[in-house]
Amino acid sequence: MVNQNQTSSSFQLRAENVSKIVTGFALQEYVFKQLLVVESSSAWKETYFEEKSEDLTASASRNIKGVGRFSEPPYVETQFTEKSGRHLKYMDQTRISWEDALTNDVDVVRRHLLRLARAISKAVDDTIYSALSDNAGSSTASTGAWDTGTPKIITDIAVAKRKIAVFNYNPDRGGFLLLSPKDFESLYIELVETRGASIPAFSSEAVTNGKVMTINNLTVLVSNSVTADEALVVVSKEVGTWKSVQNLTTETIRDPGIKWTIRSWEIGQVQITNPNAIAKITNTQN
Repeated sequence: MVNQNQTSSSFQLRAENVSKIVTGFALQEYVFKQLLVVESSSAWKETYFEEKSEDLTASASRNIKGVGRFSEPPYVETQFTEKSGRHLKYMDQTRISWEDALTNDVDVVRRHLLRLARAISKAVDDTIYSALSDNAGSSTASTGAWDTGTPKIITDIAVAKRKIAVFNYNPDRGGFLLLSPKDFESLYIELVETRGASIPAFSSEAVTNGKVMTINNLTVLVSNSVTADEALVVVSKEVGTWKSVQNLTTETIRDPGIKWTIRSWEIGQVQITNPNAIAKITNTQN
């Protein structure tokens, strides 16, 4: 992290240090990339396959169980739906006056770098969440209103987990619950005020990337990228892939006596390959 005793001009505006600081800030802000398998890509258009999740069964009158001696095994086949998508570039830049860079009274440089990184990570998270929500394989309406004094979000979570489990995904292994700040408040009310439960929080070192607690074997992620009155239960790594053409990259452009321009960008796309590893809960009772 930045040493406050060092001037901005002597430390923070060296290109390699700016890049490290921006990337460090961004890594703390990304929430939903941790749900996906991250792979590199060198093609502008990617083709991928959405997999059918039902168990394989033998066709016609054959059966997997009880195959006779010297009999040919029954044929089984999974089904895939071909899909494709093009990569998106996420990009922003900011300018810092030469005067601000020379002083350390107010750490303007540090704040600019933080906001620069946060803008890109938020845009990426918005895209990932929209893809998860739009492609959810199952959905359920809330049992009761989340906004009342007696919400039943715990019951709704159990229903969502069941809807995932019937498709042979295990929400108890790598499962996440995605909530908006508004709906996390409702969950908190149910746990503490209604049920009298204690909150099993993460250690202070682990409260990053949106993680706030665990409940019913799910890691709870809270983010403003989540649509209010909506929640998702997601089996991480099973659900899809983030294809990365270029990780977050930062360039520092020096204009002596006038300004520094700091530019950041990232290129990639989200691929939802297993929609049935996602269950959506909608608060329709509010």
